[in-house]
Amino acid sequence: MQRNPEALAGKLQDRFAGEGIGIELAFGEVTMSVPVNAYIQVMQVLRDDPDYRFEELVDLCGVDYLGFGGEEALGHPRFAVVVHLLSLTHNSRLRVRVFAEDDRNPQVPSVMAVWPAANWFEREAFDLYGILFDGHPDLRRILTDYGFTGHPFRKDFPVQGYVEMRYDETQKRIVYEPVTITPREITPHVIRDKGGRHG
Repeated sequence: MQRNPEALAGKLQDRFAGEGIGIELAFGEVTMSVPVNAYIQVMQVLRDDPDYRFEELVDLCGVDYLGFGGEEALGHPRFAVVVHLLSLTHNSRLRVRVFAEDDRNPQVPSVMAVWPAANWFEREAFDLYGILFDGHPDLRRILTDYGFTGHPFRKDFPVQGYVEMRYDETQKRIVYEPVTITPREITPHVIRDKGGRHG
């Protein structure tokens, strides 16, 4: 269990007050919301400042807020990147969230120069959500097929397809064929309130 998340939240509030950065403490976890134009500078401080020393990037993922919380307006951009950091020095964890300002062409800076471990995580977020990482040296698909169109984790992506793919031994390549099974709707309907609880 991490040591004293309340103290971490207080230190972050003192250091970044007035810079448009939000600090939230919920369920014993600290979440920091950072504007995209301050993202890299804040991440470098979090890694290098002796008060924080977040040496390790544990995870980085994309989030699509389309439809989150019902039909009301989001109040923020649709796409975000969430980074989970670990300080071995202070035995503390931190979640950092940055929103991509343009919903049509979501883009945030790459943190690979700060934590090289972000490489594959950023490629995965690009592949699945279509979020671009400015400054990433090798931003290409990592999970989907090389001929794939779209981004499968976007909530506007079709749930059911009309073609299926398989590797053909005789042609030595991926082939696309009409779906051979009857499609059925299996999408679970999950509603979350603003507190993050499932309903």
